[in-house]
Amino acid sequence: LLLDEPLGALDAMTKIGMQEELARIWSEENVTMVMVTHDLEEAIYLADRVLILPREKGGTARLVEVELPRPRDRSESRFVRYREDLLREFGLH
Repeated sequence: LLLDEPLGALDAMTKIGMQEELARIWSEENVTMVMVTHDLEEAIYLADRVLILPREKGGTARLVEVELPRPRDRSESRFVRYREDLLREFGLH
């Protein structure tokens, strides 16, 4: 299933509900999903692997393995640490 920013235009509460629905579909149907998102928390919540593309042309992409148990809890300390690490990767934290 290829998803290109499918939740980008949703309000916060609807977006969280749809993220939970995507996680449920993935769990029950065992379908491969490739998702493009600019939302780091969404990437950590849904993905097993996050590919960070470089800002500059010719730069090197970085692959981050998300090694968190499912279902994922956004308030759990390891989840927060992943988010902080990715924010730092982008120079935002």
